[in-house]
Amino acid sequence: MADLKALADAVIKGDQNSAVEITKAALGEGTAAKSVLDEGLIAGMDIVGARFKKNEIYIPEVLIAARAMKMAMEILEPELVKAGVEPVGRLLIGTVQGDLHDIGKNLVAMMLKGAGFDVIDMGVDVGPEKFVEQAKTKGVQLIGMSALLTTTMPGMEKTVKALKDAGVSAKVMIGGAPVTQGYAEKIGAHGYAADAASAVDLAKGLVA
Repeated sequence: MADLKALADAVIKGDQNSAVEITKAALGEGTAAKSVLDEGLIAGMDIVGARFKKNEIYIPEVLIAARAMKMAMEILEPELVKAGVEPVGRLLIGTVQGDLHDIGKNLVAMMLKGAGFDVIDMGVDVGPEKFVEQAKTKGVQLIGMSALLTTTMPGMEKTVKALKDAGVSAKVMIGGAPVTQGYAEKIGAHGYAADAASAVDLAKGLVA
C-alpha cells in the first residue's frame, strides 16, 4: 500500500516532486483521497506547524513545505470532490484596506488549506464592502483579516462593524504584527492568532 508517512515527510522537507509522485501513486493504488489528505498532507503540515511554533524552523521552510503540499493538493482536490469529502470549514481571508502586505496572509492561507479548510483568498487592500459581499455570496463560516501597519488596523474595526451591520454570522479572526488579543476584543473579533500555526488552531476551534 501507499506509504503515506513518506508523503508527510515529503511535505515536511518541501520536496514537491516526491509529494506529487506519492500522491499520484497512492490514488493509482486506490487509496482513499481522504486518507491521502489526512495521513499524508495534513499530517505533514501539522508537524511543520508544530516545529514553526517552537522556532525549530522559520517562514522560508514553512513556505517551501506549503508549496509542496499545494502541488499535491492540486492532484488530490478533484478526487476529494468526487468522493464528496467536505472541507473542515470555509474561510475568507484578506489583508485590510490600505495595506499591501501579504506574506503573513499567504502563509496563513496555505497552512489552513493544509489543515483541510476551503480558503478563498481575496488578496490585499480589501475594503469592508468587499468582505461583506464575498462573505454573503460564498457562505463562509470564518473570515480572516490581516494588517501589518498600525495605520491600517482601523480597517479591521470598520470591517467587523460592516459585517455585523450586514447581518453576516461568520466568525472573524485577525492577525498581523501590530495586532493583539486586546485589540481583537476591543473591536469585537472572535479571535486573534500571533502566527500561522496558531491561526490554524484558532480556526479549528472557531468552526468546532
